[in-house]
Amino acid sequence: MSAQPQPRRLESIQTDRGSVPVYATGTVEQPWDSYDTTDHAVWQQLYARQREILPGRACDAFLRAQDTMGMTPDRIPKFSELNAALAATTGWRIVGVEGLLPELDFFTHLANRRFPVSWWIRKPEQIDYIEEPDLFHDLFGHVPLLMDPMFADYLEAYGKGGVKAHGFGPEALMQLARLYWYTVEFGLIRQADGLRIYGAGIVSSKGESIHCLESPAPNRIGFDLERVMRTRYRIDSYQKTYFVIDSFEQLIDATLPDFAPLYARLAGQDTIPAGTVLDTDGVLHRGTGEGWAQNADV
Repeated sequence: MSAQPQPRRLESIQTDRGSVPVYATGTVEQPWDSYDTTDHAVWQQLYARQREILPGRACDAFLRAQDTMGMTPDRIPKFSELNAALAATTGWRIVGVEGLLPELDFFTHLANRRFPVSWWIRKPEQIDYIEEPDLFHDLFGHVPLLMDPMFADYLEAYGKGGVKAHGFGPEALMQLARLYWYTVEFGLIRQADGLRIYGAGIVSSKGESIHCLESPAPNRIGFDLERVMRTRYRIDSYQKTYFVIDSFEQLIDATLPDFAPLYARLAGQDTIPAGTVLDTDGVLHRGTGEGWAQNADV
């Protein structure tokens, strides 16, 4: 029997006009035996750095779930070992991918309680920043909260909503992308002892873990579904605005209803620049705007 070919490592192509994403297709087996000492050392360094700064900053549910599922700090975890913990707790599982997936493929995985994880990890020179979601971002940032039943239900509902949104066109898909960005990737949650992080894009980043809670520059605004779905965001810098939920149940309540009337209501409405504060916002902190770039909101 012939050996399985090594999965590809798909990263964006850099051109003189900017970055061009390359999309993966299908799923792959995690080639765990192919990780070398450098790969494991990168994981170990990133894991130790984040776990040092996240207590008191990440939400209790994230830290508790990461410990409970047995994520190994000294080596890249095996998907099969984490899947055993996920299956027993919420019925989710990890599937290996080569990089970014097309929208519909991604939504379909979430709708069926499968979370795509890039099999490859960043290089040592990419420790502080990488454009694409690599194994560390996906595994360390996203997977632990799949152990939380309420958040796991939210992500499934989001995936099912994304599959339906394909029938409504690109505007609806962009509105859903903003919802994902400001919750799953860059969301904050209010605990009894203060604001905490739950978004994967923050908990996997040393700089943003500190910036989102402690910097005076960004806005921190109470979550409102329609407001979030109209708000542009940043992909090349720390966020200008973070939206704060009161609980994961709040996300479920916002996501379960049929979005068709919402898309109709939002159709043609202007988008909101990333740093704007509206009179109707529930403002927890109005940012100073220090260091903000003045263009390139998505």
